[in-house]
This record gives sequence, C-alpha cells and structure tokens, in this order.
Amino acid sequence: MTAITIGIVDDHPLFREGVSRSLSEVDDFVVVGEGENSEDAARLAASDRPDVMLLDVSMPGGGIDAIGEILSKSPRTKVLMLTASEEIGTLSSALQRGAAGYVLKGIGSRGLAEAIRTIHQGSRVVSPAMHAKILESSLRAPDPMPDSLTPREREVMELVAEGLSNKHIAIRLNLQEKTVKHHMTQILLKLGVSNRTEAAVKWRQKY
Repeated sequence: MTAITIGIVDDHPLFREGVSRSLSEVDDFVVVGEGENSEDAARLAASDRPDVMLLDVSMPGGGIDAIGEILSKSPRTKVLMLTASEEIGTLSSALQRGAAGYVLKGIGSRGLAEAIRTIHQGSRVVSPAMHAKILESSLRAPDPMPDSLTPREREVMELVAEGLSNKHIAIRLNLQEKTVKHHMTQILLKLGVSNRTEAAVKWRQKY
C-alpha cells in the first residue's frame, strides 16, 4: 500500500503534536514535516511536497494566504484547512484559493483520516457543520444578484462570462492577476456561488 505523506502547519504546538501522533498511528500515513506559520508551510511544500497539507487559518502569516504559495511550490499537494473558524466567508476564501477541504478542529481522529483520504483521492471535503451553516445562510438571505457588484467587479464579470481566464482578464483590464483573483473572491461571495461557472450562469440570467 502506497503511503500518503502529510505536512501539518499549526501554531499551537500541543495541538499539532497531538494531530501528528494520531495520524502517525495510521498504517498508510506518514507525517513528513511540521510547521507553525506560512513560511514553514511554503518550505514544507518546496522541500517535502506532501500529498496532503493540513493548514490552520489563523496561524502567523495567515493560512488562507499560504494556500497559493503552497500550490505554486507543489501543485500536486492537496490543502486541507483544519481550523476553529466557522465563518462562511473564510470557507469561501479558502476554497477559492485552491483548498481541497475545510474541516473544524473538533473533528475526531477517524474523521480526519477519512477527510485526508477523500481529498487525496481527488474529492472535496467540507465539515458537516459548515454545510449546515451554508444552508442556513442561503435560506435566510435573499437571492443575491449582480446589481450588488462594484463597477470594477462588473467589468471582471463581463469578461468571465465571455470565458476569459484570470490571466487574460488582467491583461484586458490592465490589472495584476492577483487583483483579478481578489475581485473574483468578492464576486463569488456577493453572488452566493462557489465557482466562476455558476457566477457566469447567474450573470447571464440577469443580463
């Protein structure tokens, strides 16, 4: 059986050590490195290229911001956010940046192992508690429409609807690609959708 290699980055040593010890007891899991901040996460991605990286949201340097750096250094690594944050906006930002999963720190060792296996196999994982929050929020909130977008976000959305990538949108609007990514994060949140395809569909329905 091929081992699944794992990196763990969290700024709470006792928690990190406990997770590492628990995962190391699973036959086909191998913890290849640990860290406590975004710089450590980038270093682990570059040096060890783990199959799965467990990442805290609130660690020094910011877990959300570390996702892109990790994936740029090790594109095959699957990022699993392991966090106490139950904010829907944080979940949306993490998935938009490229995280493959988002689970809460109250998860048990068996559930965490299952989540790791699931994202390693190519599927996405979101904690059931977060699914419930998303559903509750969608039931309370009115259906968001493109009218809530800023003028710049509307320009970006027009080009998304035409099928342009972030890179080509940046060129067309004379922006940096990371600025376009930021606009896309805000657009997805405002429209209440999870990806650019859904955003384009909602845009076309309105316009």
